[in-house]
Amino acid sequence: MADYETITVERLGAVALLTINRPDKLNALNNKVHEEGVAALEELKKDDTVRVLVITGSGEKSFIAGADISEFEGQTPVTQRDLFHEKTLFNSLDTFPKPVIAMVNGFCLGGGNELALACDLRVCSETARFSQPEINLGIIPGGGGTQRLTRLVGEGRAMEIILTGDMIDAKTAEAIGLVNRVYPADELEAKTMEMANKIAEKAPIALQLCKEAVKFASRSNLDEGLRREVDLFAICFSTEDKQEGVSAFLEKRKPVFRGK
Repeated sequence: MADYETITVERLGAVALLTINRPDKLNALNNKVHEEGVAALEELKKDDTVRVLVITGSGEKSFIAGADISEFEGQTPVTQRDLFHEKTLFNSLDTFPKPVIAMVNGFCLGGGNELALACDLRVCSETARFSQPEINLGIIPGGGGTQRLTRLVGEGRAMEIILTGDMIDAKTAEAIGLVNRVYPADELEAKTMEMANKIAEKAPIALQLCKEAVKFASRSNLDEGLRREVDLFAICFSTEDKQEGVSAFLEKRKPVFRGK
């Protein structure tokens, strides 16, 4: 794994931990974070020993406190549009083939919330705080906030969060479905890794196909979704892992999946 300036990547068995490492800036997203994050994901995508990715922010104060606003100065509509049409960390996470868990440890604001939304699962500490405050700068979310948030929590909730720019606490985030689990701050990492390792024991190809099918569900109509599901279901029957899973079930033992 290459050396990076703004992120760190650790391999913890079958789980990779990617940390946004700009604690002096509350881990705000700048162009370098996007560039290095995309590069790291490309490398992790090809590493068959990594089955699950956890992404977090350095320190206890902040997951990601949004975009680095200092980089907005002097930007034009064309430069901003070009930047967000290029490979961003948001879209690279959304299309990453392996399960991704956002471990939210503090402020999760603006681009930080959009990054969490691009992940498959979100878990947070009781002290986590979420918002899309772009309206307070006279702009709108540009990293998928209007789209992914609406699909996750519904139009009414998304409208309230985006139009007011208000911050919501962890309990509210869990109640509206923005996060999957809330844990005490001192248990967050252990509980997240417990979830990640549980998922990592599953069949890798089936995990990838599950992810593809579920994401397709919110981006298509029911008939198209059902057809895609059947196709992906059938593909599973070509894998060695399917045979191992069936054999283990019949033999009453734990399966050992190899991603083949």
